[in-house]
Amino acid sequence: MDAVVTAGGIPQPDEPLYAYTQGDSKAMVDVAGKPMIQWVLDALSSAKDVDNVIITGLSPKSNLKCKKPLHYLSNQGKMLENLIAGINKSLELNPKNKHVLLVSSDIPALKTEMVDWLINTCMQTSDDIYYGVCPREVMEMRYPGSKRTYTKLKDMEVCGADINIVHVRMASVHLDVWEALIANRKNPVAQARVMGLDTLYLLLTRQATLQDFVERVSKRIGIKGRAIVWPYAEPCMDVDKPHQLEMMRADLVKQTKLAPRKASAKKPAASPKKKKTPAKKPVAPAKKKASAKKAATPKKAVKPKAKKK
Repeated sequence: MDAVVTAGGIPQPDEPLYAYTQGDSKAMVDVAGKPMIQWVLDALSSAKDVDNVIITGLSPKSNLKCKKPLHYLSNQGKMLENLIAGINKSLELNPKNKHVLLVSSDIPALKTEMVDWLINTCMQTSDDIYYGVCPREVMEMRYPGSKRTYTKLKDMEVCGADINIVHVRMASVHLDVWEALIANRKNPVAQARVMGLDTLYLLLTRQATLQDFVERVSKRIGIKGRAIVWPYAEPCMDVDKPHQLEMMRADLVKQTKLAPRKASAKKPAASPKKKKTPAKKPVAPAKKKASAKKAATPKKAVKPKAKKK
């Protein structure tokens, strides 16, 4: 499976992160000593089922590194166009590809094991879209004060993930709906309105569960969708505001400092060298006491017998 990493976002002067980017790509803003997107590439580098990584919105001049083959596409203008270009590039690399991993460049806390977990979980079924959500309690336990936007459902409150999986045919169907949903990705109410007034009503009155919404959206668009409930907060913790950027910087600096300690703690302690004991000389077996006495006592001299006259 190929991964398409979207990195075309450039904050404008009226947006919160402009003071940090100054007209440059958001993906390249420094986080704990390296570009934010590089953390994402590090996570993808060791993922078992990722074949190629396609970056949309940057060029090779970015000097990014990845253990997987890296491909660059220029910024297509809008997010949907960037996603479509990435999916088409994946099909160009391998026409037999069925699914593609869509990853945002602004989730620097993403880890390899989380990428593996998502792919393994999703590929247990055959659906068109796998959309991840994170329960509020999971997010706030990991990142208290992150101030995420939550969708309030009947059975839970969730925020959306920024790494998902789609079938490659999604790049050519229902594009008007996808464009409307992407444009309102930070506004759950506006997204529900795109799905119809009945869906909006259910959202506002909290009468629908997560599965209810999955079924409604799938039926409305004519696809097979599946919600993936994340047990991790990191894939859903994107950087949109200054306080979130500073939170990620502090968190990843802390992780970087702890990493060498954890590595050294795992090394087994060297066993002390045993001193070589010199071999003892073999002791001759003791002789029997009787024979020893005989050897020690001299024999008595025998007097010659006198001859008879």
